[in-house]
Amino acid sequence: MCRAVERNSIVNYSRSLSPIVLSAFHEWTHGLDTRESMISIFSHIRDIPYSLIVPSIDAKTPQEQILMAGKGSCGAKHYLLAEMFRTLNIPVVYATFPFIWNDPDLHYPPQLRNLAATLPVAHHLACRVQIGCSWVLVDATWDTPLAKAGFPVNEHWDGYSETKCAVKPLKSMVRTAFCRTATNEPCRGKDEAALNPVDGEENHWEEEDRDRYYSERISLRSSDEVERTRLFSREFSSWLETLRMSM
Repeated sequence: MCRAVERNSIVNYSRSLSPIVLSAFHEWTHGLDTRESMISIFSHIRDIPYSLIVPSIDAKTPQEQILMAGKGSCGAKHYLLAEMFRTLNIPVVYATFPFIWNDPDLHYPPQLRNLAATLPVAHHLACRVQIGCSWVLVDATWDTPLAKAGFPVNEHWDGYSETKCAVKPLKSMVRTAFCRTATNEPCRGKDEAALNPVDGEENHWEEEDRDRYYSERISLRSSDEVERTRLFSREFSSWLETLRMSM
């Protein structure tokens, strides 16, 4: 028998939605059953244009900001998705994946490719959602027009299958080394085994925990790495706008 994870803050999610988020939630789920609502929420969030640069807006939360700005990155997208899924009483945890921007499958223009090659490890955010007895990866990062540039867009989610991850996750160096030298068993504790994360993935129950994890890693970047990342973010977001306009 499948047993839900006993986590009151997740299963019995009761934080009220802000008026901005609540309005979008009602618009996207009106007249739909739970599975249809999940698909609708996913599709609407996926199709919010991805951008690393978002205008300054008087928003209280990332969820409000992405709805007000009409664009946002993986973090804001999946904070919004988690909040709405939890409102449907669907258990969700945050899944962070270390990766590098210099992905050979992306059709970068030469200047952007050169910038990507100089960047430090980044940290992508998606969600793991409990559907039946499984925790499946649900990734709404890339909007549909970006598929033509090699981005792994999840175009037709059925509401229960695992989606493609938006990035190629890096393996955990510590975990991989331990597995190879100490044991052939998978390096997962009991809690991790329930979620079945991939090697290198970090799971977080709460938004605050994920924010803390992300901030700790970003704080390790040198001033030069910070500046290169800032420049890449501007150029990358501008390129995505060009891709959309060329449809």
